[in-house]
Amino acid sequence: MKVGKVLISDEEIDAKLAEMGRAITEDYRGKDLLMVGILKGAFIVMADLARHVDLPVEFDFMAVSSYGAATKTSGVVRILKDLDQEIAGRHVLIVEDIIDSGLTLHYLLRNLEVRQPESIEIAALLVKDGVERPPLDVRYEGFHIPPEFVIGYGLDYAGKYRNLPHIAVMEEDGDG
Repeated sequence: MKVGKVLISDEEIDAKLAEMGRAITEDYRGKDLLMVGILKGAFIVMADLARHVDLPVEFDFMAVSSYGAATKTSGVVRILKDLDQEIAGRHVLIVEDIIDSGLTLHYLLRNLEVRQPESIEIAALLVKDGVERPPLDVRYEGFHIPPEFVIGYGLDYAGKYRNLPHIAVMEEDGDG
């Protein structure tokens, strides 16, 4: 496998995160906002997005493991790291790097809703098109991308390439 063509440049990402940050700032002005990053991929997106939010913001993280396609039971999700903070009565913004099948995120939403937050919304840098998924209301969307395997800006292949400053397509190695 090798890094293929750049799908979204670092300049495009920064401009989109600034736009999303302005919208979040307006929507949450005067509210107690908790941004929740889904590890590991969302840590870069959340850090850069938060710098564009002109409000006092708190952060927390969750880590999950999804065995969706890897087991016979589709959509089995394990929480590896839960939130450190209570979210009852709080405005929660889940930050994701990419929404693909949506199964893990759908599970997380159900899990967090029973904890009675004041509101819960989703911000995602990427939404993969052409993928069947449960209904998800993504309030803050970055880019829609084709159903290709992408890396960079938090997204990995075998744990690597998260540090690329852009989004690129992962390609098979060729002979030429």
